[in-house]
Amino acid sequence: MYESFFGMTNTPFGRDIPAERLFESDAFRETLGRLCYVADRQMFAVVTADPGCGKSTLIRRFYSELPKEEYIILYLSDSKLTPRWFYKGMLDQLGLEARFYRGDSKRQLQQQIEIIHGVQHKKVVCVLDEAHLLEKETLEEFRFLLNYKFDSVSPMAVVLVGQTELWDNKLKLQRYAAIRQRIDMYCTLPHLDRAETEKYVKSHMDYAECSQEIFTAKAMDEIHKASAGIPRMINRVCEKSLMYAFQQQKRLVDDYMVKYVVEHEMLGTVTG
Repeated sequence: MYESFFGMTNTPFGRDIPAERLFESDAFRETLGRLCYVADRQMFAVVTADPGCGKSTLIRRFYSELPKEEYIILYLSDSKLTPRWFYKGMLDQLGLEARFYRGDSKRQLQQQIEIIHGVQHKKVVCVLDEAHLLEKETLEEFRFLLNYKFDSVSPMAVVLVGQTELWDNKLKLQRYAAIRQRIDMYCTLPHLDRAETEKYVKSHMDYAECSQEIFTAKAMDEIHKASAGIPRMINRVCEKSLMYAFQQQKRLVDDYMVKYVVEHEMLGTVTG
């Protein structure tokens, strides 16, 4: 709608931007590099961030970064995941029917991973999303799974991804000490600062192939203030500001327009 008005080829703040075109902050690139190291060394990692700060984007980039001829990537996202359903979900993705008892399924998974290592010469990476919603019993299961061959070798890489509360309200507690001691790497994605927010917006406008500068410097100040540097909220503020500018037939988005959009169209959805 507004795209043709501004001479854009693509929609700048949609959810379907290719992984390789997504903006990467320094913290994002550092975390991505660490996860690739975790995958290569078959380690246990935890990644946390506030809602909207790029966890899903990170997973997409991580998935696209790993060579498929060298890795098998398994992905699970289930807030009600129990140990039994964890093994079932893993085995389903490997094309196997899980056995009924948890212990049998665990041994079945370990045997299959040995085959993948020995015959296919691939490494297995398991990514568990929304891990802050998992119960202690399920989190404990990862510790037992990784305690393999008298703790002499790790059968796979495990990456737990969740909101900040996964670390602050769970793994930091004493009753999770045994799990925490198993964690090889902990990463967190921070909010974007003012300069990164501007780079983020510019990156998305470049993806849209927009040749003109649309957001003024003061508009950028307001976008960062209204979004608190949360990428998902930056998308929403910018999207609605572009739509409002189109409706007003304005070629520039200034700070007053951003303020208007935030106050009248995004009440209760933006952190000030």
